[in-house]
Amino acid sequence: MYNWSVDEKRFKKEDPEGYQIWRLEQMINYGEAGEKLDERLVRRYWEKIHNRIDPGYRRLFEMILWPKKRRVF
Repeated sequence: MYNWSVDEKRFKKEDPEGYQIWRLEQMINYGEAGEKLDERLVRRYWEKIHNRIDPGYRRLFEMILWPKKRRVF
């Protein structure tokens, strides 16, 4: 993914954690051809990113990462 408005090399060097969060948001919202999301990173940064991603994707990730158990009678 090429982002013309961000100097990724500088961002990654100056704020590695911020860069990782930003990149994760970009991958969720806009996709990245050929790359997969790391579930551990999504879970780790969920509190920081859940308000900044598309609501549809947010519900999908919540269903996948934290499924509610069904009651069977």
